[in-house]
Amino acid sequence: MSPPKSHPYALRGLHSGAGTQILTLTGLRFNANLGILDHEKTGPQPIQVDAELNQGTQPLIPHDDDISHVLDYRKVRQIIIDECTAEHVNLLESLIGKLAHRLMQLPGVIGVRVKIAKLEIFDDCEVAIRMESGQW
Repeated sequence: MSPPKSHPYALRGLHSGAGTQILTLTGLRFNANLGILDHEKTGPQPIQVDAELNQGTQPLIPHDDDISHVLDYRKVRQIIIDECTAEHVNLLESLIGKLAHRLMQLPGVIGVRVKIAKLEIFDDCEVAIRMESGQW
């Protein structure tokens, strides 16, 4: 059934719409070896990662319903965990740069925003750093 002539899709066709697509993972928590303090060097500590991956302009209605044609968020989640737990790093700045660089290499990703928070470094606050790279 075609949309009525007054419908917004009538002139463009039902499948011609597009929009900016951003994959978001929020509140991903796990332990990582990170920091310069003695207790941080001897054992992992809990961190939280939030990530946004800009995939640019995508069709509003995908061409098909096949997972192999989109950015699989299960794989993105595992990449974040793997990058943050691969080795001990001293600085949040080093870790976030490494992670942002890796996420920018994913197919179709044109921009990333990442936040990494150390959840238990202080009793009265969370310490975090954010980085943005690529196109927004």
